[in-house]
Amino acid sequence: MHSTIPLIAALLASAGAFAQPVEQPEAATTRTAKTVGLTQPAQRFAVTAANPLAAQAGMEILRAGGSALDTAVAVQAVLGLVEPQSSGIAGGAFLLHWDGRQVQAYDGRETAPAAATPEMFLKPDGKPLAMRDAIMSGLSTGAPGVLAMLAEGHKAHGQLPWARLFEPAIRLAEQGFAISPRLFELASAETALRNDPQAGPYLFGADGAPKPVGTVLKNPAYAAVLRGIAKQGAAGFYKGAVAEDIVRRVKGHARPGLLTTADLAGYKPVVRPPLCNEWRSYRVCGFGPPTSGHLTLMQILGLLDTQPRAVAARGISADWMHAYAESAKLAFADRAQFIGDPAFVAAPGGDWLNLLAPAYLKDRGALIGERAMATATAGEPGIRQALAPQAEQAEHGTSQVSVVDAQGRAVSMTTSIEAAFGNRVMSDGGTGLPGGFMLNNQLTDFSLNPVGADGKPVANRVEAGKRPRSSMAPTLVFGRAGQLVMVAGSPGGPVIIHYVAKVITGALAWGLPVQQAVDLPNFGHFNSGSLIVERGALTAGQLADLRARGHAVVETDLTSGLQVLLRTKAGWVGGADPRREGVVLGE
Repeated sequence: MHSTIPLIAALLASAGAFAQPVEQPEAATTRTAKTVGLTQPAQRFAVTAANPLAAQAGMEILRAGGSALDTAVAVQAVLGLVEPQSSGIAGGAFLLHWDGRQVQAYDGRETAPAAATPEMFLKPDGKPLAMRDAIMSGLSTGAPGVLAMLAEGHKAHGQLPWARLFEPAIRLAEQGFAISPRLFELASAETALRNDPQAGPYLFGADGAPKPVGTVLKNPAYAAVLRGIAKQGAAGFYKGAVAEDIVRRVKGHARPGLLTTADLAGYKPVVRPPLCNEWRSYRVCGFGPPTSGHLTLMQILGLLDTQPRAVAARGISADWMHAYAESAKLAFADRAQFIGDPAFVAAPGGDWLNLLAPAYLKDRGALIGERAMATATAGEPGIRQALAPQAEQAEHGTSQVSVVDAQGRAVSMTTSIEAAFGNRVMSDGGTGLPGGFMLNNQLTDFSLNPVGADGKPVANRVEAGKRPRSSMAPTLVFGRAGQLVMVAGSPGGPVIIHYVAKVITGALAWGLPVQQAVDLPNFGHFNSGSLIVERGALTAGQLADLRARGHAVVETDLTSGLQVLLRTKAGWVGGADPRREGVVLGE
């Protein structure tokens, strides 16, 4: 294990030349059994988040008459306190909002500094920095977007005053909260975090050991920063002492970063049109670039529907898994070739939906045979771009929040600081108080190498003001009559795409109860390395069948964090991933 970013796949002797290690965002920790998401279906509202304290804060806001957007603000503020390894106010997020009439996509992704260049992650010899060195540096920190995005959404869809939404997090930060098993286990695996002047004393004792489970942790710096944000709005974060302290720590790093106070003050969230597609008897809405989540997810589901055996399946079998792995290879080949920030990268043929055109998917699906492809290459959906495919590299982080309010409005928000504990630097916001918040390392979601092996530029290379490609896939699913039926999403780096595909397939195609769909074994393929499957997901016979077809299969831990709400005839029910600490609450 290296820090909190363990290898997903150890090399297996039987996996042959195709097996390569793939890194996981956060380590697997103690599994928490979830028998049912709710004791009874919720009639008014529901919220699910990755930590019980965050979900409880969401319920406080919903009971006070808050909207789904209000709830997301309150939940995010608490998540930044109780699970600082996954998300926070110095990170970014993608948020889908349903107001009962339309879906809006709020882009709060971080941006590269104005001084950023395509070569910023290259060493003097022209080779990219090692991923760990790039992450644990000032170079990796982009201008955070989540607070500006939430403030923008609140202007349009908030019901309660902005300041009210921070009360639960401020209260917890001042009174203290008990360190959870997951926070303890992830801190225990950390080395660099111990040396940070803010995070070290906050999370570790004088002997260097992590503070044990149940320790009441107070964070006066975070409370003070949130009070400023509550009073001044997002400007309380993006300008003044907080911004100055973030920049001071980024520039003061042993490997200094490029972020400036002007980058922070100039950050702008973007409200984008969502991407919505027909799939079976549903309409699935998600986020377009700069995240690859929805496009790659829907490519996989669409390609699976070109395979009769996969369509006929009602569970995970060797036949279905073969079709899934081959579909994923094709989809990830297109992802590597085409997807980047739309302000910098043109959609193939002028429209991102060319990647989901039925004729295109049919042609691509015809490439799926009885034997596994070694590696898929990108297709030609419209005009071929003069770009190189991005080599697969580590991608991390994240947390998921799903909400339905009393008026039927909904939010699916996937939020992240990228790697576990970001770049391992904590800011106190210039307060001089203990504690604080973690800085993101989101810029390592760019291709560290700006060009491919053929010398052509990579779509997802670093450029000034650009948003790095993501895999986050907040999702809203509607029935044929237009009624919202599912709110879903997950953390997990590039495996997010596979996690969300799994739960949509399990709950909507196979008809499983939503918690069972969340509990299904995880799996995935990235068109490089092996087909990865969660330990115990397949029988020995199924594994042998897949290997006989040419698949290199690796069994490993896959730490999803699905948070899902599903409408039934009786009301809203939910699924919270047993691989993390989340819960579903509602009434």
